[in-house]
Amino acid sequence: MTQLLGRIRATPLLWLLAFVPVVLLFEMVTPGSHTLLFLLSVLAIVPLAALLSLATESVAEKTGDAAGGLINATLGNLTELVIALTALAAGQYGLVKASIAGAIVTNALFMLGASFLLGGLRHHVQEFNRVGARFQASLLFIATVALLVPSAVGTADRVTDPVAIQKLSLMLAVLLIAGYVLGLYFSLGTHKEAFASAEHEAHEDVLPIGVALITLAVVTVLVALVSHIFVASVEVAGAALGLTPAFVGFIIVSLVGGAAEFASAFSAARKDRLDLSVSIALGSAVQIALFVGPVLVLLSYVIGPAPMGLDFWPGAVVMMLISALSAAMLTNGGHSTWFLGVLVLMVYAIFGLTLYVLPPAP
Repeated sequence: MTQLLGRIRATPLLWLLAFVPVVLLFEMVTPGSHTLLFLLSVLAIVPLAALLSLATESVAEKTGDAAGGLINATLGNLTELVIALTALAAGQYGLVKASIAGAIVTNALFMLGASFLLGGLRHHVQEFNRVGARFQASLLFIATVALLVPSAVGTADRVTDPVAIQKLSLMLAVLLIAGYVLGLYFSLGTHKEAFASAEHEAHEDVLPIGVALITLAVVTVLVALVSHIFVASVEVAGAALGLTPAFVGFIIVSLVGGAAEFASAFSAARKDRLDLSVSIALGSAVQIALFVGPVLVLLSYVIGPAPMGLDFWPGAVVMMLISALSAAMLTNGGHSTWFLGVLVLMVYAIFGLTLYVLPPAP
């Protein structure tokens, strides 16, 4: 624990942890100050993400980058899950679907592209496990196809029966969850040797495994608490700033909700551990598409005012499909440079600008 406190004192970014009790206090004292709570929650989530990154890297040092990436993706996606559950209970299905689509696109493009850029600025050429990356990209493509089917078929064939679309969404949700579980068994069980990380030097600045696991648990709880405040304030604050619910869900919620994963992926890339970065980026996108999205469909029967389907607006359909195809092509070579990251980030910027200027109809 002394080592952890020393890292906090030596890292200026972690000094922002002081905003965690501040935002919790302001939420109790002035719950109606949505814009202020929105800004404070963002300032609190960023250092929590950095601390989560440190703990995850320490765990990955012992478990390997494949398992470490899975741990980080799971804990990092907890923020998106809390945000989506809050919106789901309130019946804000447009925000839920925007956050699902946005998380898939943000992880597959922004996180992957920024990792390539930041790692490439320090290292001339970086290598990563092509087998593992292609496996994750394939899963993402299959999951994206399943998410797109209700929207594409319903639009192309002019299916207007909401009961039929909901029934299809329910069956696809069960199928996707089963595929996700089998994928974990394949990559971490029967064929784990194919997903071994590239050799890298051991780092002396990692935390002991016990301290790292305790830190993961505590930070995860704090992230969930701060995320709840963020959700309660983000829509009102977004309206005050002139942002549409689709842009808020697709861009703002995805960027803030994925802060923990971004910190881990970017730090790993700078340390020439691109295997971990790619595993976090694609693993998180796959987990959203194969697990989080389908689970939200199932939970809508329990906590939502009505069942939620997997039908998205046409723009989200196009963006998710392009993101999945881009991830598959970019990771096929097993190496990257900084300019490749620039190209990926340009695609993400195109999506963001388009959604800001041409928001979908309500």
